[in-house]
Amino acid sequence: MMDTIPTHFEALDERFAGVAGDDVVERLHFGTRWAEGPVYFPAGRFLVWSDIPNDRMLRWDEMTGAVGPFRRPAGYVNGNTLDRQGRLVSCEQGNRRVTRTEHDGSITVIADRWRGNRLNSPNDVVVRSDGSIWFTDPPYGITSDYEGVRAEQEIDGCHVYRADPVTGRVEIVADDFERPNGLAFSPDESRLYVADTRRRHLRVFDVDADGALSGGAVLAETGEGKPDGLRLDDAGRVWAAVGKAVHCYDPDGTLIGMLHLPDHVANLVFGGPKRNRLFIAASTSLYSLMLNVTGARPVWG
Repeated sequence: MMDTIPTHFEALDERFAGVAGDDVVERLHFGTRWAEGPVYFPAGRFLVWSDIPNDRMLRWDEMTGAVGPFRRPAGYVNGNTLDRQGRLVSCEQGNRRVTRTEHDGSITVIADRWRGNRLNSPNDVVVRSDGSIWFTDPPYGITSDYEGVRAEQEIDGCHVYRADPVTGRVEIVADDFERPNGLAFSPDESRLYVADTRRRHLRVFDVDADGALSGGAVLAETGEGKPDGLRLDDAGRVWAAVGKAVHCYDPDGTLIGMLHLPDHVANLVFGGPKRNRLFIAASTSLYSLMLNVTGARPVWG
């Protein structure tokens, strides 16, 4: 199904002028329990996203508007992204691992342990231009059977990890989070942004050429709303899922505008032929709208 709902854009700063696009939001699909992890496939002009409690992934076709199953069971997949070869990389909360779907449909395990201990429940993931895979690991998939499989936590703490594409080595790159969640690189990959849901703020790290992180200052506090997924546009603005809204932050951390929605927003992604269509996964629904800005192009794109 597809219908439209009024958009409630709230401009908080003059720098938000010209950013907003459509005055309506399209609801592309209704009927999920907790929509997450939207990922757009430019080559096929379709979008895949997760419905975590229902342990399935869905597929929306941009050419026809049709929605159908993509994978079920899906390991209670949460976040998804594409690597530089156009392969799907997913965080399987239920299986406590990060996987890659090869072009022939087979599944390759990228990371499931750190120093012999099982990961908590990988949540969100991004791929750097060198092929390294970065992901967050809070415990949401093991605290109950609703979004995964209840289990004991084997690793002390919730961290941000990097998996080496050649050796497969998994290492902690940041270990001072309470509930690391969404993450995204700046357009030139010189910065890494990470949401801490429990502390209700966004942090920013400097990324060295070898992938080492430094800094980690708080970029923005999100107030009453809990931050989740993150994406950047080509001007370096940070778009964040926060409560029942999408927040837009200037690169200096100023909240310049918000898009209010009727559902709790979990994650988002830029897509479409020009990367100026924002897709939003929000509890029961998948939404989209056209903007006057474009999503950051991957360094290898």
